[in-house]
Amino acid sequence: MDEGLRDMPARARARIGGPVYPVLGAASVCHLLNDMLQSLFIATYPVFRSGFDLSFGQIGLLTLSYQLTASLLQPLVGLATDRRPQPFSLPVGMGASAAGLLLLSMATSYAMLLAGGALLGVGSSIFHPEASRLARRASGGAHGLAQSIFQVGGNVGSSLGPLLVAFIVLPHGQASLGWFALAGVGGVALLTWLGLWSRRNGAARPGRRGQAAAGMVLPRRQVLGALGLLFWLILSKWFYLASFTSYYVFYLMEEFAVPEEAAQLWLFLFLAAVAAGTLIGGPLGDRIGRKPVIWGSILGTLPFALVLPHVGLAATVALSVPIGLIISSAFSAIVVYAQELVPGRVGMVSGLFFGLAFGLGGLGAAVLGLLADATSIGFVYDLCSVLPAMGALALLLPDPDPQRDRRST
Repeated sequence: MDEGLRDMPARARARIGGPVYPVLGAASVCHLLNDMLQSLFIATYPVFRSGFDLSFGQIGLLTLSYQLTASLLQPLVGLATDRRPQPFSLPVGMGASAAGLLLLSMATSYAMLLAGGALLGVGSSIFHPEASRLARRASGGAHGLAQSIFQVGGNVGSSLGPLLVAFIVLPHGQASLGWFALAGVGGVALLTWLGLWSRRNGAARPGRRGQAAAGMVLPRRQVLGALGLLFWLILSKWFYLASFTSYYVFYLMEEFAVPEEAAQLWLFLFLAAVAAGTLIGGPLGDRIGRKPVIWGSILGTLPFALVLPHVGLAATVALSVPIGLIISSAFSAIVVYAQELVPGRVGMVSGLFFGLAFGLGGLGAAVLGLLADATSIGFVYDLCSVLPAMGALALLLPDPDPQRDRRST
């Protein structure tokens, strides 16, 4: 029996014969709100850069301040909640994100921007591990589908940031960021309801390793080797994505003299493709296996990535769509694959991989920002175009146990 069902009382399992779509939908909406608040921070970089006279290196450090707190805290939060689930930590995380955005709206110095970004990261750290566990609990055994529904909310929220900045923040200024903190209030209410559902369905009971989910039964050394491979795959994926999320607007403005409002719209198109790819990847992994989705997603981006730095504006925008669609399909499959590698540690594994995503994205943004200052933004895109080649490492991942797969279907 899988962990999402095993963790529930027998009465709750009887009620849940398949995915609990109202719960998954609500979790996805909350993920949308959480990541929308955070994407506003990154999408407002051009405003911060002009208002505070920031270099690309300082822009990268802003991302690092946000994503370091997210990456370092998430595995610890996940480990703690594996031992003692805390479903009502979810509204606390949303509240922290809203408070961070309020601080950014009132910032008068670079230090306040760094502090606001760090507070957003704290909110993300609290939110993601427990919300990912809740999605698995409501999956009814369709783990990839549940993870994709949960993840797509975050991707849609991330894609809204550039639109909201283009149509609201740019016309009304930095202070208008505070208006969006009201969305966090709605998120707190919805997450309180989800916390109640989670507690009713067994989340309040401390986990026991003896009740671990069915998963890949592999030697410890092989598990550690597979986790190491997943680390390098996450690194290549998020360093490459950092070139878009933090610098695509600047690339379009500098290489093609695109107005800032138009550049934000093209960034939204890329992020919308990322959201669509995320929704596709999880169910596809349920159907054909996680490993083919992982290597196909990252390595499959390579030909488009290699061409993008050498074409005009129209082709650049067109290529960004398959790039976003393909590369984003891997993450849900990676998270579920890792959960199966280390059964019984859903919170820790989810926190670790969400944390790696944030941390490596932040590190990538900082490194690429310093590199752009030293060379040019065009050189950064040339260099990043080869990163998806690391997707070939996924071919070395161990295959799932076919006996286990048959038992879980």
